[in-house]
Amino acid sequence: MAFKTIGLSDELQQYVLDHSRTDPIIDDLIAETRSVLSDVANLQIAPEQAPFFEVLVRSLNVRSAIEIGTFTGLSALTIARNLAPGGRLICCDISEEYTSIARRYWERAGVADRVDLRIGPAVETLRGLPADILFDLAFIDADKVGYPAYWAEIVPRMRPGGVILVDNVLRGGRVVGDAERSADDEAMLAFNDMVVRDERVTVAMLPIADGITYAVRH
Repeated sequence: MAFKTIGLSDELQQYVLDHSRTDPIIDDLIAETRSVLSDVANLQIAPEQAPFFEVLVRSLNVRSAIEIGTFTGLSALTIARNLAPGGRLICCDISEEYTSIARRYWERAGVADRVDLRIGPAVETLRGLPADILFDLAFIDADKVGYPAYWAEIVPRMRPGGVILVDNVLRGGRVVGDAERSADDEAMLAFNDMVVRDERVTVAMLPIADGITYAVRH
């Protein structure tokens, strides 16, 4: 939804990126996505989210992760390459076209064997998982009206202390004020209100990129 954090100038974003560790694979994936899929390239996470995810996954010692909404695979790449030994990431998406780009970069990064890509409606994928699977980390970044359904399926599947990240919760700032709102914006307003009242989790909303909700399962 955002090429950079809300309110961050181009110069300050570049300074942030210059002082965060990235590599040519990430740079090339961002560049290809913006070149080949320019009309929808903002579906990719912002560049400054990638090092944040990498540090987070390592610090949490994540072994089991799930992602709802993969697009061209930048978030999945940053998660998969930092999983603990033997770790696995399930990716849920509906597009063979977009995820074909993701697959190439996962192969290039040497993490394709850690990623289990499931093509199809994410709710169906979630409901079809074995009941005993518990996740250390979940990332939700898909159709906004679907967020409540994804949340309902994911929260019970998190281990105690597991972390759920939810992207685009600020909707470009349209969650406040008198801005004209789309159906997705209205859906996010309702979702944010639901999450902050959910007593199964502790929640912090972080102003990174287009806003990330960081929730820890009790």
